[in-house]
Amino acid sequence: MHSIKTVGVIGAGQMGGGIAQVAGISGFSTIVYDQYDQAITKCQALHDKLLARAVQKERMTQQEADAAKERIGFVSNLDDLASADIVIEAIVENEAVKTELFAKLATMLTDQQILATNTSSISITTIATAAGAAADRVIGMHFFNPVPVMKLVEVINGLATCPEVTKRTIALAEAMGKVAVPANDRAGFVSNRVLMPMINEAFYAWMEGVAEPEHIDQIMMLGMAHPMGPLRLADFIGLDTCVHIMDVMAEGLNNERYRACPLIKQLVSAGRLGNKTRRGVFSYEK
Repeated sequence: MHSIKTVGVIGAGQMGGGIAQVAGISGFSTIVYDQYDQAITKCQALHDKLLARAVQKERMTQQEADAAKERIGFVSNLDDLASADIVIEAIVENEAVKTELFAKLATMLTDQQILATNTSSISITTIATAAGAAADRVIGMHFFNPVPVMKLVEVINGLATCPEVTKRTIALAEAMGKVAVPANDRAGFVSNRVLMPMINEAFYAWMEGVAEPEHIDQIMMLGMAHPMGPLRLADFIGLDTCVHIMDVMAEGLNNERYRACPLIKQLVSAGRLGNKTRRGVFSYEK
C-alpha cells in the first residue's frame, strides 16, 4: 500500500470541511465531494474566512493560505475520488446511510485505498462488513469539532482492519498535526461513552429541578475545569445528534442506562436542536 498523498473527503459540512481544511494546510492534495452545490459553496466561503483569519492573526502567511486553498478541490461526482489514497467519510450519523455508502466505495475504489469513517458512535465492524472484500481497508478516524482546533483523533479498528491500514492512518493523523489515540470498537468508543452519560445526567439534573441550566454548566466549568458546560456543549453538538448517539450506545451496549433523558428528547421533538436552530437548552437568537 503506497504512501498517502491525496486525501478524499466525503461531505462538505462542518466536520468534512474542517478535515479538508486541515489536510490542505498540512500539504495534502485534497478532494472534497458533496452532492449539494450549496454545501460546497458554504464550505469554500468558510475556508476563505478561516484562512483569512489565520493570516490576520499571523498563524500563517498569505502565501501559505493561498497554497492551502489551491490544494483543496471540490467535486460533485463520487467517481472523482478515485485518485485519493484515503477517503474519509464525514456524512450524517446514520448507520444505514453509511453502510450503503461504504458498499459503493468498496466496488468503486479497488486500488487499496483506505476507507475511513468519521463516525462518532457506530460500529466500525458493521460499516466494514458492508464493504465486503474491502473490510480490511476500513477504519474509524474520529475527528473532533472544530477540527482545525481540536488535536484528538480517535482511531478505531474493525475486526478485519489490516495493521498496515492502522499504521498509515495514524501516520496521516500525525502529519495533519493531530494526536492519534486508539480505541476499541464498542458503541461510542471512549469519547462518547464517557461524554454522553455526563450530558444525559445534566439533563436529568435539570429535569428533576436540581439546578437551572446555566447553574449546572457553571458548576461543571468552575468545579471541574471544563471549558464549556455539558448543556451548552450539547447545544453545540446538536441535541438530535446527542439523542442519536445515546440510542446507538443503548442498543450497541445492550444497556438502557445510556438511553436519552425524556427532556432532551422533548426538546428535539419541539425542533429545539441547539446552535443550528438558534435554540436548544439556551437561546442563540442574538
